[in-house]
Order: sequence, then C-alpha cells, then structure tokens
Amino acid sequence: MKQKKIIDYATWQNQTFNWGKKLFVFAFLFIISFNTKVQSCTNLLVTKGASKDGSTMITYSADSHVLYGELYYRPAASYPEGVMRDIYEWDTGKYLGKIKQATQTYSVVGNINEYQVAIGETTYGGRDELQNPEGIMDYGSLIYVTLQRAKTAREAIKIMEELVNEYGYYSSGESFSISDPNEVWYMEIIGKGPKSKGANWIALKVPDGYISGHANQARIRQISLNDKENCLYDPNMIAFAKEKGYFKGDDKNFSFADAFAPLTYGALRFSEARVWSMFRRAAPSLNIPIDFVKGVDGASPMPLWIKPDKKLSVHDVMQLMRDHYEGTEFDMTKDLGAGPYSLPYRWRPLTWKVDSIEYLNERAISTQQTGFSFVTQSRSWLPNPIGGIIWFGVDDTYSTCYVPMYCGIRKVPYSFAEGTGSFHQFSWDAAFWVFNFVANFAYSRYSDMIVDVQKVQYELEGSFFSMQPEIEKKADALYKISPEMAREYLTEYSVAQGDMVTKRWMKLGESLLFKYLDGNVKDEYGKPKHIGYPEQWRKRIADDTGDHLKMKKLKNEAPSSH
Repeated sequence: MKQKKIIDYATWQNQTFNWGKKLFVFAFLFIISFNTKVQSCTNLLVTKGASKDGSTMITYSADSHVLYGELYYRPAASYPEGVMRDIYEWDTGKYLGKIKQATQTYSVVGNINEYQVAIGETTYGGRDELQNPEGIMDYGSLIYVTLQRAKTAREAIKIMEELVNEYGYYSSGESFSISDPNEVWYMEIIGKGPKSKGANWIALKVPDGYISGHANQARIRQISLNDKENCLYDPNMIAFAKEKGYFKGDDKNFSFADAFAPLTYGALRFSEARVWSMFRRAAPSLNIPIDFVKGVDGASPMPLWIKPDKKLSVHDVMQLMRDHYEGTEFDMTKDLGAGPYSLPYRWRPLTWKVDSIEYLNERAISTQQTGFSFVTQSRSWLPNPIGGIIWFGVDDTYSTCYVPMYCGIRKVPYSFAEGTGSFHQFSWDAAFWVFNFVANFAYSRYSDMIVDVQKVQYELEGSFFSMQPEIEKKADALYKISPEMAREYLTEYSVAQGDMVTKRWMKLGESLLFKYLDGNVKDEYGKPKHIGYPEQWRKRIADDTGDHLKMKKLKNEAPSSH
C-alpha cells in the first residue's frame, strides 16, 4: 500500500491560511445577505436491514441561499507531534481558535471518509441561551475534523464528545446522521451556555431494518438510559436540564427534544413536515397522520424511526429526497403561487404579511437554494475504497444528477472541485453554475421543462447504476493485486463521470433554450408551436380580469376570417 503523505508544518499552515481566506469571502457574502440563521437541511438515515442490498445510507441536502456547491477533498496526511490546527466556522468563515492536529488523518471525499464513515447534519437551533461564544468547535468543523479521525460511527461520536469537552461547542443545536458500513446513528447536541465547555448530547443507534430522518428540529424523545449498546449520552445532560428548569420528573421520562428545543408552529410546518413527507412515501401503509405537522392540538408526535414498506435501493432514497409534497394538502404545485406551469418553488422570504396577517410558503425537501446534496452508500462486504460511495449532486435535489464518487479516490472532478468557480462569479467550468443555469431557466416553464430535465437525469443516473457492478468487479480484482491500483482506477472513473455530467448538463441547457425560445415550444422538426398557457390558468385570468381582456367587436366590424 502506498505510504500516506507527510505534510510539513509550513505547508499545512499555508493550506489552512488559504482555506481561511476563502471562508472569509463566503462569510462576507453570508453576513450581508442574512440577519437570521439559515435552517433548511434534510437528512434521511437508512440501516442495512432497510436497504435492498445491505448498504447503510444517509442523505444530506445542504441548503442556503449563499452556499456554493462543491465537492471537498482532503487527502490522508501525517503531522508532527504538537502541530495545531486553525478552526474556522463552516457557515461564516469566522476564525474560532486552534485545536491539536491529529498525527494521522484519513482521506475525506465530501462527507465520507476512506473507512466509509459518513456524517450529515441539520440545524435545529434550540435554546439561544445555551450557545457558547467562546467555543471553538462549530458543527461544520465537528463533521470534517471527525471524518479525518474516525474509523467507525461509534468512534466518530466519541471523538465529537472529546472535541467539545476539550475546546467547547460554538454552534446552536444540531442533529447529526452518522454511519459506517454496519451501523447508523442519530445524534443531537446543544451547548451548555457561555464560557461552558462540553455539550448536552445524545446518540441513538437506529434499529436495523428501520429508517429515520431529521430536518431542522430536534426529534429524540424515546431514550433507553440503561442501554449502553444503543444509547450514548452526556452523563450530566438530565441533571443540567433539571437545574435550568427545562425538565421536571423522573429521568426515565426525559425527552431531549422537549427540553432543549421546544416546538413552535414553524418547527412543525417547515421542519417536521419534511420528515413526515419522507416517512409517508417510504411507508404508505402506516398512513402517518398529517395532524402533528399541521399543529393540531393534541396530535401525537411522529415516531423517531419507521420500518419502510419495502427495502430501499439507492435510487429509491434519491427519489425520497426529491419532494414537493406532491399528492398531499401541502402540494406546492397546486395553489396560485405555482403559477401557470405548476412551479413548486416559492421565492423567499419564507413568511410574509398581508394586512398585518402573517402567511407562509411551504418549505419542501426539494428547494431552489440547495448548494449541494448527497446520498452516501457504505457496504461491509467490499474493501473500504470500493464499498463507500458518495452520490453527489449540486443545486436542487429534484433537478440534480447524482454522480458516484468512491471514497477511495485520490482527487475529484475539476467541475466539482473547490476553487473551480465561486459563489460570487458565474463560470461555465463549474457544475454548480451549469446546474443552476438549467434549473433557473426551467423555472420559467416548469411543468414542461422538468420533463426534459428528468429524461436526462434518469438516463445518466440509470447508466451509473447499470455500470456499477462491472466497475466494482474490476476494482475488486485490482484491489487484490494492489489497493493503490484500485484507487487509481476508481479515481479515473469518478472524475470522468463528474466532468461528463457537467458537459452533458450544459448541452441540456442549450437544448432547452432552443426548444422553449420566446415562450413557444418547438416540435421534433424545430417548428415553433404557440401553445400558450394551460386551460386552467386561462380560466383564472378570465375570472380575475372580468371584461377587461374580453375580445369585442366594433359596431361595423367585418366578421373575422380566423
């Protein structure tokens, strides 16, 4: 096996400084664009027994109006004893402090490392008074530092605990999805207030055969305090909650979510509703009521995890992440805001007022401001470099194309890589901008154009699935000869597919512009058809305008020849 790269201290300092500069630019954009926190991500957790092929899977949509979608890559490296690492807040780029660097780190592709450990997150906020401005470890740094150090999901939880205990937890309340080839864990964390190191946290192993999910609201209520195999937690958590007045009663009745993140109507409608939509599609037989996410008084909370009606494939999981509440009373394609072409997106702000009455826009899983999203796949029966995949896409989950990136690769596609383009400047070289170009053009005539987009999406993703067995068979054969040869083979494959998809998507954008130029729709011969608006929309216009747009005849006008 190839010896892991050793990075000298000066080189490492320079890399860290450049990363910090990049984050500072992002921070500036973030600060001028928002005065409130963005809480709009979605995770689905799938255990081995709930997946069709025995994989563990987690999903993540990283949603923010100022998040640039790119695929991070950190090679494995060795460092001298005593080296310190700078920590910058992932959301804003703010410098938070230094921590001890590990003498050995593992390679990381996006949110999965070379041991097939994957981590995703959603921010739930919780009690504001529990944030610690002096903390060093923000939630993003917890993810990416831990991925460089952990070989299993359990070890990841232990490392995260150690980091916040030693350096303090900086962020607000956070939910994490943590997986390895054998286990999937759901973890929630919140700080202990200013100048207080450590954190209140709990992690539950999702039972095999079940799926779980979270979407910006704490959800852990069921706790087995004496089940050390499946329930890990901060030993002072309940005593802390009692001291603060967040909880009264027997320890066995303690609910992390109720103590540290009391529900609001917004938490139900904007957050829990997304989990409900994943659950209702994965297990229609359960007929999970909508009452809880509608805020109906007395409605029971949703279960933390459910058993799906059928075992889920990777494609099934991708489709669960493509959702606008279709077929429900929240369906975003049906109300007036969808316009003539059933657009399932609403421009922000999320809430708005008319005559001092506050209204809302639905917040679905698929949303226009997604920077990137992924589905990870970890498989215990394959060597680590082959078994771990991050199916990665940029922009909206509904119209993206997920591309397989194996966890053992040595570099990522140029079009997806850090430094190819940026959030504040358009570039045809960057997958993020190519996919946004196509999606934003499609919004203008959505019900028609999305059909063309998904035709290419299914074609490409289908080809990846069909090639996967042969690619992995070849990689496995090479691995038996030389693990490094397998890594090089998978690198070549993953890079080629990523850059190919970006070029194919650019061609898709060109074809959409040609086909739908100036509000017309060209047929297969390139002849424009003046299709106009859908019948239902024409009726709405007629009803709204009355006689204003009605055609009339002049007193002596000749009969029309049309």
